[in-house]
Amino acid sequence: MDIPDEEKGDDQFEKRFVFQDLLSLFLISGKKNIEEEFVGTPLAPAHSLWTTDANGSVRLRIEEGCPEEPITVHQMFKASVEKYGNMYALASKKNDKWEKITFLEYYQFCRRAAKGFIKLGLERFHGVAILGFNSAEWFFSAVGAIMAGGIMTGVYATNSPEACQYVVSDSKANIIVVENQKQLDKILQILDRLPHLKAIVQYSGHPREKIANLYSWEEFMELGLDVSEEELDDIIRSQRANQCCVLIYTSGTTGKPKGVMLSHDNITWTANHASRVGDMQPADTKQESLVSYLPLSHIAAQIYDLWTGIQWGELVYFAQPDALKGSLVTTLREVCPTSHMGVPRVWEKMMEKIKQGISECGYVKKKLVTWAMSVSLGANQKCMQKDDEKPFLFFLADSLVLQKLRAELGLSCCQKFFSGAAPISSETVQFFLGLNIWLYEAYGMSESTGPHFMSGPKAYKLPSCGKVVPGCRYKMANIDSEGTGEICFWGRNIFMGFLNMEDKTREALDEDGWLHSGDLGKIDEEGFLYITGRIKELIITAGGENVPPVPIEEAVKKELPLISNAMLIGDKRKFLSMLLTLKCCSDTETMEPTEELSTEAAEVCRQLGSQATKVSDIIGGKDKEVYRAIQEGINRVNSAATSNAQRIQKWTILRKDFSVVGGELGPTMKLRRPVVLEMYHKVIDNFYKE
Repeated sequence: MDIPDEEKGDDQFEKRFVFQDLLSLFLISGKKNIEEEFVGTPLAPAHSLWTTDANGSVRLRIEEGCPEEPITVHQMFKASVEKYGNMYALASKKNDKWEKITFLEYYQFCRRAAKGFIKLGLERFHGVAILGFNSAEWFFSAVGAIMAGGIMTGVYATNSPEACQYVVSDSKANIIVVENQKQLDKILQILDRLPHLKAIVQYSGHPREKIANLYSWEEFMELGLDVSEEELDDIIRSQRANQCCVLIYTSGTTGKPKGVMLSHDNITWTANHASRVGDMQPADTKQESLVSYLPLSHIAAQIYDLWTGIQWGELVYFAQPDALKGSLVTTLREVCPTSHMGVPRVWEKMMEKIKQGISECGYVKKKLVTWAMSVSLGANQKCMQKDDEKPFLFFLADSLVLQKLRAELGLSCCQKFFSGAAPISSETVQFFLGLNIWLYEAYGMSESTGPHFMSGPKAYKLPSCGKVVPGCRYKMANIDSEGTGEICFWGRNIFMGFLNMEDKTREALDEDGWLHSGDLGKIDEEGFLYITGRIKELIITAGGENVPPVPIEEAVKKELPLISNAMLIGDKRKFLSMLLTLKCCSDTETMEPTEELSTEAAEVCRQLGSQATKVSDIIGGKDKEVYRAIQEGINRVNSAATSNAQRIQKWTILRKDFSVVGGELGPTMKLRRPVVLEMYHKVIDNFYKE
């Protein structure tokens, strides 16, 4: 099929196993084997750019801009072992000590896991579901599942038993790998509804009771010892780059979760190309290090931690399971990574923590930090516009103050900072520029194997999310008078289809094979992309006015620093209203928001003349000063509205902040609008009572 020539964008660990056989294999075969394996590997027969069958194959979008030879995950890994075999690959903390393994050892553990899966009866193109926090065993299971001919399927650790059941059944998983007893209990509750399941493996601790076909990690790794190298190699050799190897399940906020089918080529091509924009270096030039802590069932963390890690020979440190409850900074300080990725909420939480620390400083120190951040922000903004040299004052501020602040965060050696999975506010980006931290925003979706547009050292312009990844293309559909249209994607990173969902696949991919993102945006003359909202999130009032909610919500949060979440309401309604939540402390165990206001929110209240320390001190109109301040902030936002229909007429403060535990936020802390509308429908209906 010819590609339309439309608007184109610019270009554990357990004791180490003895594996002398493997070492000999690499030493004897040398580079010849690697080169032989790369050249002329055939693709599976395919007649279409998409499929919805797990065992299907697709035509690859190989063209002038991305002519690279397609390779499988195993070929990518084997090439990396050849280059980086003796370098450290993974680090896990055991008994307060970091234990590391090399790439050669990593590869062998994956082969060993693959043999275990074969022994347990893993069928070709059936799922291996992995449910738990990031760990070396998660990685071994993921790569091992693919080597053994299965499809690796991550399951969010926060999923309910019912949500787990849907993913495990839909992927026809033969094996589930769970982290601990808590995750195992979820599976035991739904065991009778998993017809394809043959075995469960637990990778942390030992199962409390003996159950048929339940194995500890140690037992599992011994299972495949009698599976021959030849048997495994035959399965590996049968794999093709245009076949499915990974399933990523969408969060399912607007219906059933969709299984995004990703091919070997999707994974290997994206791992190779997208990271180049962010200036990630191959290990033979300079080994990158990072901390793995975001959910690996999400494409952002999976590409960044797992697949790019293998491609470029990165050293991945695994955070503690309570990373997002507060231990992440401790790990970052110990490890001092060269690269770090966070979702916007993680960067926001970091920002709030720093602001709290600054507010608790003495007068002189507070003034010094404020001065240094102001100098850094100004110099970085100027440098962005003109590429000027930074002034002497900037280097003084950085060496005297900002370096120490970055060290406090564990980011003293970090040179690349990424944000993805949801839009980040300009306030957060500018705050970090004040610390001399440039946040590179990535924009894409599960269906584009992660990033399709990226910011980087050579593609940085606020408030854009960068330029199209080289080798990928874009076009804008249904462009309006202001130049805004739907962003559509094309490239080797575009998914195979949604598993067992032909209608949804046809909705996402048009007849020419372009992926329609559902996002609205505009491109400037230099090729930078600016997201303005989602088509599905667009509010169309009863009067027919189109209102993108995100810019209004962000404006409210910028005006009112005590507001944590703001959600605009008004679809098919006569006017706009808004749900607000206040910044609160979270329970360190459950991560549930508490009644207690955060230090920043309490400080804002004090400045307003309020003595409030809890949400209950304020809601229901109890605190006149806070209510007056919020109304004044809303008035300021309204004064900038382009029309009356875009003004907020009514608002209320909810009793609890939004959270993952509460269900209002997804696993990557993205607002789940349909869920919030359902949860607070009575509150919303009250806005519109005559």
